[in-house]
Amino acid sequence: MEISDNLRKAGRKKRGNSFGFRLFDISLRIFGLRGAYGLLSMVCVYYVLFDRSAVSAALAYINRRFSVCGFWQRHLHVYRLFVNQGKQLIDRYTVILGHRIFDIQIKGRKPFLNLVQASGQGVILLTSHVGNWQIAMTALKDLDRTVYLLMRPEDNLAVHNSLGVSIEQGNIKIISPEQYLGGIVEIMDVLKKGHIVSIMGDRSYGSNTLDVSFIGATAWFPYSAFAIAAAARCPVVFLTSTKVSAYKYAIDMSNVLYPHYEGRQDKREQLRQWVQEFAALIETFVDQHPYQCFLFHDVWNEELNNADK
Repeated sequence: MEISDNLRKAGRKKRGNSFGFRLFDISLRIFGLRGAYGLLSMVCVYYVLFDRSAVSAALAYINRRFSVCGFWQRHLHVYRLFVNQGKQLIDRYTVILGHRIFDIQIKGRKPFLNLVQASGQGVILLTSHVGNWQIAMTALKDLDRTVYLLMRPEDNLAVHNSLGVSIEQGNIKIISPEQYLGGIVEIMDVLKKGHIVSIMGDRSYGSNTLDVSFIGATAWFPYSAFAIAAAARCPVVFLTSTKVSAYKYAIDMSNVLYPHYEGRQDKREQLRQWVQEFAALIETFVDQHPYQCFLFHDVWNEELNNADK
């Protein structure tokens, strides 16, 4: 299973292959969702024991979320984290197969629809590596606006083919940040036309960051989404999708931010308050759902996350 996003420039090894995905596909079709979950529990033991880079990436979060625990307990937390991410990837594949087995409840849908209709400059939908953002996209299928996902092409072909990564469907389109100016020109254009742009806001991927407080320490989060919103004068909606039980998800789209600039003060510093509020929303989520934080990246490492240096 794909335990974490591939850091393309860092050259981390790809996880997930066609055989592995096929094995889970067979298990899912024969034994159902819980049968696939059972297979997953055994696969995750392998990752905890033998995939040091995956464990190290998970520990950046685990060591802060569960700061007082011993060696074996920390690795038990890592195991539970791997299992929970694997379950959500299996859920995503189940949805791709067309099975409507999940009860999906949506909080804030009507206010969001009203916001989309009222905004003359589009809306930025801010997602993060918590919960199952792919399941959350199901809340947007029947909108009369196009949703543009800012995302990199998936360079693991097995993941692309099996999990439907980077595939445009219906009113869902892709904007690649690898194009000219990181896709900013296209983003501003579609926002001006009143559409929705979805941006993953908790991983820098080489972009500039601001230092904020996150889980009891200083962390570095990118501020580009808020800079775009302030320049376009459009709202930012924070979207989460929580796995409540095996067959139930709760989507929340009720948290709305309005980044803006005032006077001639330093624009970068003005954005800090919204980046901090975003980090606080993620922290509240992981406080309530500690095994649904799939950052797998050390956001607390200044050198790793600060493109200004």
